[in-house]
Amino acid sequence: MSQDEHNNTTMEPELAPESSTSGLTLQSASQTTAMNHHGPILNTQYRSRPVAVAVDPVSLVISECISVTSAMRKHARWAGSSVSSILGGNPNPIQLGPPSPLLRPGSKGSTTSMGVDGAQDVGIANRWGLRGKKGKSMQDNPLMAGFGRLRHELSSCKNIHEFDAPALLNPFLQVIQASSTSAPITILALKAIRKFLSYGFISPTSPRFPLAMQSLSTAITHCRFEASDSAQDEVVLLMILHLMEDMLSGPGGALLSDESVCEMMETGLTMCCQSRLSELLRRTAEAAMVRMCQIIFEHLKHLEVEAGDDLEALDNQANGDMEGVKMVPSTNGNDVIASSDAPAGEPRESTGSENTVDDADAKPPGEPSDFDDDSIEIKPYSLPSMKELFRVLVDLLDPHDKQQGDTMRVMALRIIHVALEVAGPSIARHPALAVVAEDRLCRHLFQLVRSDNMAILQESLIVAGTLLETCRGVLKLQQELFLSYLIACLHPPVEIPREANIDPSLYDGIPQRPSGVKPPPSQANSGRSTPVPVKDRQKLGMEGGARKPDARQAMVESVSALTRIPTFLVELFVNYDSDANRGNLCEDMIGLLSRSALPDSATWSTTSVPPLCLDALLGFVQSIADRLDDVPVLDGLPGQATLREERRRKKTIVKGATKFNEKPKEGLGYLREQGVIGSDAASAAKFLRSTSRVSKAVLGEFISKRGNDEYLEAFLDLFDFSGKRVDEAVRLLLESFRLPGESPLIERIVTCFAKKYFASSGSDVVASEDAVFILTYAIIMLNVDQHSPKLKGQKRMELVDFARNLRGVNASSDFPPEYLEMTYEAIKSDEIILPDEHDNRHAFDYAWRELLLKTESAGPLVLCDTNIYDADMFATTWKPIVSTLSYVFMSATDDAVFSRVVTGFDQCAQIASRYGITEALDRIIQNLSYMTTLDTDGLSNTSLNTEVKVSDDSDSVMVSELAVKLGRDFKAQLATLVLFRVVKGSEHVIGSGWQHIIRIWLKLFTNSLIPSFFNHDHEKLKLPKIPLHTPSQVIDRAAKTVDTGLFSALSSYISSYAADDPPEPSAEEVESSLATADCIKACDLESVFANISTLPARSLLPFVEALLSELPDDESSAVPVITVKPESIPSSPASSSKPISRKPTYDPAVVYILETCAVLAMRDDETVELLGKAITEALQMILRDSAQHHPILVSRAALYQFSILKASYDHDFVRPPVLLHSVSSFPKEILVKTSQLVLQGLKLCIDQPGPLRSEIMTSPDFWVILRTLAGSANASPTVFEILEGGVSGTPSAIIADNYEAAIALLNEYASSAKVGATVEQKGERRQRNVRPPRKEASSDNVVVSRGVKAVDLIFSMTDRIPHLMKQSHLENSEAWSAYWLPIFQALTAQCTNPCREVRSLAFSSLQRSLLSPGLSCSDHEEWTAIFGEVLFPLILRLLKPEVYSSDRDGMSETRVQAASLLCKTFLHYLVLLSKWDGMLDLWLKIIDIMDRLMNSGQGDSLEEAVPENLKNVLLFMSSSGYLVPPSKDPSQETLWVETWKRIDRFLPDLRSELALEEPEAPQEAQPPQAEAEAEVEAEAKAELVQEPTEEKSNIGEELAVES
Repeated sequence: MSQDEHNNTTMEPELAPESSTSGLTLQSASQTTAMNHHGPILNTQYRSRPVAVAVDPVSLVISECISVTSAMRKHARWAGSSVSSILGGNPNPIQLGPPSPLLRPGSKGSTTSMGVDGAQDVGIANRWGLRGKKGKSMQDNPLMAGFGRLRHELSSCKNIHEFDAPALLNPFLQVIQASSTSAPITILALKAIRKFLSYGFISPTSPRFPLAMQSLSTAITHCRFEASDSAQDEVVLLMILHLMEDMLSGPGGALLSDESVCEMMETGLTMCCQSRLSELLRRTAEAAMVRMCQIIFEHLKHLEVEAGDDLEALDNQANGDMEGVKMVPSTNGNDVIASSDAPAGEPRESTGSENTVDDADAKPPGEPSDFDDDSIEIKPYSLPSMKELFRVLVDLLDPHDKQQGDTMRVMALRIIHVALEVAGPSIARHPALAVVAEDRLCRHLFQLVRSDNMAILQESLIVAGTLLETCRGVLKLQQELFLSYLIACLHPPVEIPREANIDPSLYDGIPQRPSGVKPPPSQANSGRSTPVPVKDRQKLGMEGGARKPDARQAMVESVSALTRIPTFLVELFVNYDSDANRGNLCEDMIGLLSRSALPDSATWSTTSVPPLCLDALLGFVQSIADRLDDVPVLDGLPGQATLREERRRKKTIVKGATKFNEKPKEGLGYLREQGVIGSDAASAAKFLRSTSRVSKAVLGEFISKRGNDEYLEAFLDLFDFSGKRVDEAVRLLLESFRLPGESPLIERIVTCFAKKYFASSGSDVVASEDAVFILTYAIIMLNVDQHSPKLKGQKRMELVDFARNLRGVNASSDFPPEYLEMTYEAIKSDEIILPDEHDNRHAFDYAWRELLLKTESAGPLVLCDTNIYDADMFATTWKPIVSTLSYVFMSATDDAVFSRVVTGFDQCAQIASRYGITEALDRIIQNLSYMTTLDTDGLSNTSLNTEVKVSDDSDSVMVSELAVKLGRDFKAQLATLVLFRVVKGSEHVIGSGWQHIIRIWLKLFTNSLIPSFFNHDHEKLKLPKIPLHTPSQVIDRAAKTVDTGLFSALSSYISSYAADDPPEPSAEEVESSLATADCIKACDLESVFANISTLPARSLLPFVEALLSELPDDESSAVPVITVKPESIPSSPASSSKPISRKPTYDPAVVYILETCAVLAMRDDETVELLGKAITEALQMILRDSAQHHPILVSRAALYQFSILKASYDHDFVRPPVLLHSVSSFPKEILVKTSQLVLQGLKLCIDQPGPLRSEIMTSPDFWVILRTLAGSANASPTVFEILEGGVSGTPSAIIADNYEAAIALLNEYASSAKVGATVEQKGERRQRNVRPPRKEASSDNVVVSRGVKAVDLIFSMTDRIPHLMKQSHLENSEAWSAYWLPIFQALTAQCTNPCREVRSLAFSSLQRSLLSPGLSCSDHEEWTAIFGEVLFPLILRLLKPEVYSSDRDGMSETRVQAASLLCKTFLHYLVLLSKWDGMLDLWLKIIDIMDRLMNSGQGDSLEEAVPENLKNVLLFMSSSGYLVPPSKDPSQETLWVETWKRIDRFLPDLRSELALEEPEAPQEAQPPQAEAEAEVEAEAKAELVQEPTEEKSNIGEELAVES
């Protein structure tokens, strides 16, 4: 063959069209239906289409025939052969065989004809003399004749697609199978066949296409040729590989039989395993095997589609077709294709059927076949070949098969991986395949992952991961074993290293070891452990502690690949963590990922491990977050409540088992209390045998101790010894617990065992219990003798020795020799061990057998594509996740890490918020708060805060220690943003996390970074903003000049130094402060506050509790001194050298807390009820100790308390008397300073009529507060406003309880109006002779105005007196004194007020009151007091010099008015007084008062007014018959005598002037009409006496006003 031909041959694989298996997924439902109805032909739609050719197909076939024969003719063996293959025609007129050009494959004869290398080849050669003498005719050589026949038949062919496919392939197949051909010739034949297939000359439409495919498969798997050049030989093998791949992927692949597929895969495996072949060919063979395996197992899915729901029938059919399917690949030979150079008699190593050669010898060549071609039924391959292929591949993995090398195992693993990737779920559905995966595949894999060979380990992990991903539904216990091993290998046993800037509390949720592993004794109570050197860390660990870093990385990659399955960890949680008999795989897996995600894990693995684990951990979180809004799927899944109960029971069992391992009796008692076991020994024994959590050593000691016989017997009753030899029964027993070391304990167990065995085994070999006892001891001793490592080099017991020791112990006879031999061999070959205490093949095999036995009882794995378990799962696993995110955040420097961690925090918060996992959310907030550096116990120092205005168009920024520090720390800013992003929207779930948030808020607030509120709720209280401390300096850099030279800077520094001011902040500090301000703005705290304000009351409770918990216990020492400089808080210079007085300090944070709580509490009735009590208690503590707090705090606390009082009056949180007493108990200085807000609170409570107003205004403390504050210039207007509203309100708030207090306070306001006298008198002096054009109603002085109003209010209260007296329970005399007398006394007091306006109004009010019709009643003892307690004291007071001197002119008039009022009042009540026994004394007292007025020295006004008033009274009394001479009425003699006796003293002429003693004509008394006229006349005269003085008084008032 030329070089060009060789190149074309070697490049042939490139010409083969790539096959495709994507057709199945792309085909429509109709296509699938058609496939089901029309058989396997239609399922080739997914395979490659043939390549269209531009030449005549027949000519192309002829050309290929000529190419092959020409090459053959160049060989000496065929040089003289017939030229019929070139010329065409029939070279052999003699009929040599059946009329068909090709013996039908499938019969014995066909096998012979296809295997030309067999007896046929030899027979024909002898017949035609091919090996005869030189020159003998060789024109009928069978290989050449086949091409001649093909040429002859093609001569009449018009359409190559209608040509018989087997006939077209036959001559080429003979060449391939002939051992006499060379590699180049075989290459040409293979090339021609590939071309026929790729061009579609042989297609499903060709006659007998299935037979042709079978023949081709048989030929290429039995290819033989002369070995010459190794390169040419490998080309042949390479082309065979590609041809097999083309066949399987082409249209005829689905028509191949199970035998053909097995032969092809056997051939490929053999090539992969031949060490003689080049690495390139073996890798190519492996790739071809992978491709063919893909196609074969893809076909499994098509079989399932065809079978529909009847998969069981497919499995049953497959089981019946397994007889002829067998693969025996040559994995340790040197030849893959037998050649003619092979030694005689050497068996073929690539034979698909073991009897090929025998069949060839058995039947003479050329003999007709036993049956016709049409009777052959070729069944397409299905499960049998797949099962056999899967079995062979799995068997190649056996780690204990020394004939198989690691290279072969790696190859087999890669092929198996492809099978699982393509059809893993289908494999699990078919028992024929699943049983191989469940047992042998898993057993080999789980041993291979312990290999130190990295190639084996990596491929094993990949296959195991894919197996679990696709078939885990039937691998529940296998998955647990595999994952437990990985966790044990990977979980680092060292403590997390301490970092300087990372607080250990951030990562205390990361487990130090898996949940089922006990801490080593050395670590118990050891405190802080010593850091482990890096070089020693890789040596530490549990089962996998010595694994190399690359091996650890490979394991981590496997774990991370599994966790990327969205439902994988959910299934672990449901199937294992929620199963009392399984481990906590989900919890341990998360713990492993969390621990390995820390940077220090790279020291014993690789630098890729931490990010891999972090990615897996974040992927788990994201999978839960992605399912938050999914519709819950419940069908066929266990309920959440059921799993919760199972987890609770599991915790109980674990705790009980732990107690048992420490103190067995206590453990069993605990388990009984919890209902896990019953009270009988059988229940306890059943539990102890079934659980794996009990120490086998402790169990052995427990059941063997004296007093526990019932437990030992119950434990042995659980075993079935029937049909077992003694050694088998002993093995079964001793594998369940560890035999104790003390002889008495062993004897007790053996004795009980012997009794149980003899009674239940049914053995006829052992004659007695004693024989069982002795044999059991002998078996135990034999086991120690044969397997003890201490007996190395020493002679061990032989069978003879064993038999000698047992001579005559079986009821005085010997045990049968064969029985003892079986026992001896069983113990010698297989040690009786506790698997937990050994790590060898026997232990693994035993554990695997136990696992398979438990598989059925464990049930299938529950697949959980749902979110109903996410809440419980996250609640179990959040601690290590949050701890790891916190640690990584604090230690990371990469932006990508920050981004992922931030997203992780956000998603964790979303999950916790959605599922209401408060503890998780609180921990997230706690950790983030720490990362912000803002969550510290104390407040930052604000004494050096500086306000800087950077530019005219921007707000000023507060440069503070906090703002500068936060602005310089990007990580802290990021944490702050994440923190409030987490908080936003989760406010209703947060619990204790509020403490950290509030501490941060307080720091931000006190440093002017946030306002007090973002909403407007505080406007309800009508409060000013909470005052903060004044900045130490305010700098307007925008207004500064551009001059920044050295002199300017120096002078600025010197001036600030001289003034002892802090230095100005640098540009960097200002920039940092601006960065902090931007960060806080980006946090969107406004939305957070808005959400808080709308929270349900129950959700607000933890927030308010956290706020109140931040209140300092001792206000005076809780916070640093903060100087506040509003007008209400004077500040002293900081540089003062005077000693600082111990005054209460102001803390705006406390005010912030109280105001926030108050506003939230008063939101609605529910918040009042739920939050009010705690808040009012805090406020009351401040009010109770007001002297220790700053007035600003006290005043606001009082207002908050009054506001809550109004909102919560229906509850008993705040009682008005208690609150009022607390306020009234303030030191006067404090009360005055807090008056504005205290009164505002009072007004708020009494602004509307109701029980609250009544209770407050009847409290003595209320009036104490008002009277105290009435004297304060700032508070007095508000107090009067409150008072006025209470008196004049509708209905009035003045009742019996507060009547006197109200009048007394009004009296004080009226008295305070005396300041108006000064103005009046000055104006009178300046304009004494000027008469004003008008008379003003009141003074413009607000104090006088309030005094006037007070007098009016006092008088107005007379209207309520009848009502009050009626309601009063007092006696009449007491009631009159209680209600009338206070008004008279107040008005009397104001009648001497220096202010004329008040005095005049009070006098007129007094006069109206005295003359009120309701004043008098039948009981004289009450109203007659108006003289002795009202009028007389008034006149006596007016006569006092100090009163008179307060307003000489005005008081003169008042005296005149008082005298007239006295007389008028007397005359008004004269009729009533005449009936009173005390009238004489009263009248005489009036005369004495008039005497004193007459002689007061005032001047003409009184000297005129007194006689006139007295004259009117006397005339009226005389005319009324009360004052008559004794001659007229002797009974009035005393009155007459005493009257004139006193009048004569100061008015001696009056008696004669009136001439009341003149005798009158005897006539009838004046008629009543005359008396009435005389009375009217006397009253008129009296009024005339009063008019001049009133007029003068009014003139004086007008002068005073005008001045």
